[in-house]
Amino acid sequence: MAEVLYRRKRRHAADSMLDAALGYAALGWPVARGTSPGQDRACSCDRMGCPDPAAHPVTMAWGVEASTDADVIRRWWTATPEANIILPTGRVFDVFDVPREAGVMALARMGRSGVPSGPVATAETSRYLFFVATRSPVDEDEWWSCRLDCVPEAVEDMPGLRWHCRDSFVLGAPSQLPSGGRFSWIRAPHGTDGTDGAVVLPDPIAVLGILADASEEFAG
Repeated sequence: MAEVLYRRKRRHAADSMLDAALGYAALGWPVARGTSPGQDRACSCDRMGCPDPAAHPVTMAWGVEASTDADVIRRWWTATPEANIILPTGRVFDVFDVPREAGVMALARMGRSGVPSGPVATAETSRYLFFVATRSPVDEDEWWSCRLDCVPEAVEDMPGLRWHCRDSFVLGAPSQLPSGGRFSWIRAPHGTDGTDGAVVLPDPIAVLGILADASEEFAG
């Protein structure tokens, strides 16, 4: 009986992952396949001591492979039904990634000041991810700097804040982590018609200002 329930649970999780990937594609958000927690180790990849278990793409070509094609996505998740979802950043959106306490503080301030937060996700209970508009560069100098997409403690002026933009990625809900927790939406993305279509994303500068202040205060 326990084995039957286990198989049903895994099948339901796999169906949810495919449905979520198709939902992102319907919003115009490219997706790629990610690793997942392994049966007897933290990550399904072949690397011993993986430094980012169940939180990285299955292939180095993820940036080229990322797609919104429903047939391609169905083929991927039919072959690897438990694969996590990779959402490339710097294309449709950027992501500001802050400690949970700073994220809670920032959401409260956005509510009081009338600044829209846009979609917000959480990684278990430790991090909040704010999805914001990305820029369309005129030339190379117009790209956002990715220097915040690094170890957060190395950024003195914005402690604890990561900025995922071009050539980076985040996991998409309901991706599963080795701890058993999942990425989940606090404020889910919706198209302009309430379902499919382009998601309204907030101005990154307005959101960054509030997040930077909250991160600095939390660190202090």
